[in-house]
Amino acid sequence: MLIVEGMPLLYLELAVGQRMRKGSIGAWKIISPYLCGVGVASVVVSFFLSMYYNVINAWAFWYLFHSFQDPLPWATCPLNSNRTGYEEECEKTSSTQYFWYRQTLNISPSLETSGTVQWEQALCLTLAWLVVYLCILRGTASTGKVVYVTASLPYCVLIIYLIRGLTLHGAVNGLIYMFTPKLEQLSNPKTWISAATQIFFSLGLGFGSLIAFASYNDPSNNCERHAIIVSLINSTTSIFASIVTFSIYGFKATFNYESCINKVILLLMNTFDLEEGSLTADNLRTGLAFIVYSEAIKNMEVSQLYSVLYFAMLLMLGIGSMLGNTAAILTPLTDSKAITSRFSKEVISGFVCFINCIIGLIFTMEAGNYWFDIFNDYAATLSLLLIVLVETIAVCYIYGLRRFEKDLHMMIGRKLNWYWKAMWAFASPLLIVSLFVFYLTDYILTGTLQYQAWDGT
Repeated sequence: MLIVEGMPLLYLELAVGQRMRKGSIGAWKIISPYLCGVGVASVVVSFFLSMYYNVINAWAFWYLFHSFQDPLPWATCPLNSNRTGYEEECEKTSSTQYFWYRQTLNISPSLETSGTVQWEQALCLTLAWLVVYLCILRGTASTGKVVYVTASLPYCVLIIYLIRGLTLHGAVNGLIYMFTPKLEQLSNPKTWISAATQIFFSLGLGFGSLIAFASYNDPSNNCERHAIIVSLINSTTSIFASIVTFSIYGFKATFNYESCINKVILLLMNTFDLEEGSLTADNLRTGLAFIVYSEAIKNMEVSQLYSVLYFAMLLMLGIGSMLGNTAAILTPLTDSKAITSRFSKEVISGFVCFINCIIGLIFTMEAGNYWFDIFNDYAATLSLLLIVLVETIAVCYIYGLRRFEKDLHMMIGRKLNWYWKAMWAFASPLLIVSLFVFYLTDYILTGTLQYQAWDGT
């Protein structure tokens, strides 16, 4: 998906933005007046994404603030009202899940029970939008300076976590699990849809943010080289982050497995009055191996430090993504002389952030997490496939591939490689159409759409 979709489409969007010198709406309008809808669609998808994505940053703030407590508030279950034992709901699940579903979200039993706005989450969401606004206050062109921090800090944290993760007991189990291929999954269309979605989201394809940022490039900038470098760094980072993650998964899975084994041994020895040492982990196989990765941090030494590092990293990644999303919305607005003649960029940015924040309060209600899942699953994936399909068709068959090739030759000073031509004209559109059909077929065959709900009992 990186070779056939990611890299070619990244180059295409960077080239379109750099050549047309406009945001998504203006750029496609120059290519053809009938293609304004492509830019509008990108803005709408970016708006949808901004509505719910910043809630992740709100949750990251919430966990970051609680990470300074000793012990961590999700390390153990809270006592019941009588202080005679632990909360029954927490004992039925785990302290980590209880903290997330009950103390963070205070989640309702279903989507129909909306509940009230959780003021702690609402405040964290307001803070998240305030940070985004301060980062974009001076306009889209200056947000690149902020990205130096939001992009570099996560690498530092990942390196720290890599060193710590690889030294954890059971880390190798997680890495073996990660790198053991399941070839039968290649025949599953959902695997390819997931891969396409991952590439689209991680590279920001179809949202209009790439076109918006590229419009500020120097006209002679080598966008081809940048497309290749960014694509490779992006996917290499994904693999690097996965190694870090799965080493911690392996640690937690091993921890859970050995704890379970020891409990079973103790239970059997007490029940059957067996001799000490007659049962060991080597001669007992229960087949129990599972991963509860959300509890990994609390089992590490100096858990507060690793918790602060992790959620600070999550914040940097989230804010970096939000800067791209808001740029995709703001650039077409600031391109309009009718709007900029009446309002300053600061006012426009503030208005967009304010509207998003108000609508985003839906996700801080007791049923907000269910709405978040619905938006996350259905708001962008199908839309992005359609947007990038129309983009490739527009460049190759409406604007004209030869004409676009001349534009690129003028910008970067050399002829277009056959690889880019083949991908844009044939391979990428065909693959997108296939994924589109697979997605709709799966949507139809699935029948009634479902979401997972929390059952407190």
